[in-house]
Amino acid sequence: MKAHIKWVDGAMFLGESGSGHTLVMDGPPEAGGRNMGVRPMETVLIGLGGCASYDVVSILKKSRQDIRDVHAVLEAERADSEPKVFTSIHVHFIVTGKNLKEAQVKRAVELSAEKYCSASIMLGRAGVQISHDYEIVEVD
Repeated sequence: MKAHIKWVDGAMFLGESGSGHTLVMDGPPEAGGRNMGVRPMETVLIGLGGCASYDVVSILKKSRQDIRDVHAVLEAERADSEPKVFTSIHVHFIVTGKNLKEAQVKRAVELSAEKYCSASIMLGRAGVQISHDYEIVEVD
């Protein structure tokens, strides 16, 4: 896996993934940015949420659950001093579907956290306290 980061100006950078997709990262005005993109640490958090959500959707589909939507809400705390690493992250999944089995949703969240989500596991091994929970929303 590769990435290429190009400085644009101020605190703005373009990140290009090895698969050819680009995202804009920028800082707030007080840090020399123009607030034109996500912060680099936000991309780490978004990456974790995407990784975990991908796993949950994949596992639920394989277990033939009738999912209609999966939404992950992440909240993170960072250290007060430099380096301002993540100290804790909570991932809350909102799984919407029809006749969903709670045991299957619980299993999908646990498997993602403990076995499949490389971003979550990597950050956890680095000392970040990561917690997960879920809620199920039933549709007709």
